[in-house]
This record gives sequence, C-alpha cells and structure tokens, in this order.
Amino acid sequence: MIIIHVMGGLGNQLYQYALYEKLKSLGKQVKLDLYAYKEAAGEDRERRALELEWLDGMQYEVCTADERRLFLDNSMRFADRVRRKLTGRRDKTVMENADYMPEIFEMDDVYLYGFWGCERYYIDIIPLLQEKIRFPKNADPRNQELLETMEHVNAVGIHIRRKDYLTVADGKRYMGICTDAYYASAVDYISERVENPVFYIFSDDAAYAKAHYNQENMRVVDWNVGRESLHDMELMSRCRHNICANSTFSIWGARLNRNPGRIAVRPLHHDNYEVSDAQTVHENWPGWTLIDPAGHVAY
Repeated sequence: MIIIHVMGGLGNQLYQYALYEKLKSLGKQVKLDLYAYKEAAGEDRERRALELEWLDGMQYEVCTADERRLFLDNSMRFADRVRRKLTGRRDKTVMENADYMPEIFEMDDVYLYGFWGCERYYIDIIPLLQEKIRFPKNADPRNQELLETMEHVNAVGIHIRRKDYLTVADGKRYMGICTDAYYASAVDYISERVENPVFYIFSDDAAYAKAHYNQENMRVVDWNVGRESLHDMELMSRCRHNICANSTFSIWGARLNRNPGRIAVRPLHHDNYEVSDAQTVHENWPGWTLIDPAGHVAY
C-alpha cells in the first residue's frame, strides 16, 4: 500500500489527489492521509480546510489512524517507544526532494510526503482528472452569465495572486516572480496568436487588478470570495487560454481547461528556491509556455 500525505490549499490538495489517481492507474493500492485536516491541531488546521470535500462527488480512500501510525512508526505505546530507542524508527516516509521523481512509481509500502506538482506525473491521465474533478453548482447567477459570455469570445483567464505573497514569510519565497513584465509579455504572446482575445482577470486583490488591468478587452471577476473562490478556478478552466500566476490554484485552472488548442502560460519558476534550468522545466512541463520575470519567453 502507498499512503499520500495531504496538505496545503485546494491547488496542492488537487496535486496530491492527482498522484493518488496516477498510482491507482498503475495498479497500486493507494490511500490519502487527511490527518492534517481531521485530527491535527495547530495553526495550519486553523488556516486550511479540506477543500477536496467542497468539490462535487470527489471519491478517494482514506488511511486509518492505525495505518498512519504503522507507516510513520510513531505509536506511543511503551513497547514501540522502547523498540525505537533500541533499534531506531521504521519510518517509511519518502520525501519529495526533486521537481520530478519517477522512481516513486516503482515503490510500494511507502508514505509519500510532498506536493508532487510536476506536470510529467499526470500528463497521461489529464483527461481522467478533468472528468473526476467537478465543481459544485453555484447560486450566483453572475458565474453562469459569464460562462455563457465566454463561450462566444476568445476568453483568456489571467490569475494574479498578491495578498499572502506580500507577507514577509511568503514574500521571500514567492515574490519577484510574476512581475509586470511577466504579465505584459504573456498578454502580448497570446494577443499575437489569438484573434480578438478578451482577458478575464482573477485575483485576491480586486482593487489592484482593476487599477492595472483596465483596457477595453479586460474584465475583472471579483465576486467569488471565501469558499466560493473555487468557482474562479472553474471559470479559468472554461476560458480558452490561460495565463497563470506562480500559484497551484491557477495551474489547475489551466490544467482542467479542455480546449484542444489551449495556450497555457506559466512563470518559468514557481518559487525563489527552485534551481532547475529552463530546459529541465520545459521537459517537466510539456505543452506549457514558460516566461521569466524579465518577460523573456524561455519556451
């Protein structure tokens, strides 16, 4: 059996769910560990919800507390504590330590801990994921009206993530990647290849988006907030093309886009600690257009 640790917000949870489906497709027995949302106490539980539950009809197997203890070897029984003291821990955790780790497909009887965001993991099951990941109905008529409008234009979704990326903690990791030059280059790239594009801007900072993206062919979508923000991902997935932030949220918006002629643009790097060169990122993200912070199209 393989157990996958689930953590983070909706975008990251979808990565871990996607790895679950990938391993299932290879004939593996797989379960998700939801401990961080169901049992653990602390700051992360207070900030995060199990947003997979908000999607429509999402199905997966969940490991038991006993299975988790067995794989992590963290039982507090006296006999187990003595044994660990004498012989060491029998921890079966495999930590994500590279952008792409194909060796996990050959493993069994392991506990996988990581985000597993690389496109190469899922490239062959994207249609399956698009079928299984379904959004709930939304009562706000503006979403349905927008979907109907987008069907008749060359809709391009642009995602701009700012608020948490402006904090000291997240800023060190994430800021300086999706620059004005990045977005300007992405808009130009699509405008050169798409006739009469209409850009729909999705952002956690609507005031900023309205101030900076106010051209005639641009619209800011600002009504899906809180739990309803997942409908921004749905709307992005229904655009014909996508310009992503360095955010798993918009990456999934683009990944769920079924347009066969889709142009999907993403930043060359997701965070400031990535060391992969442009060629490696290109190999790990086939079919995506990569643009660096200076606005240069890397691939």
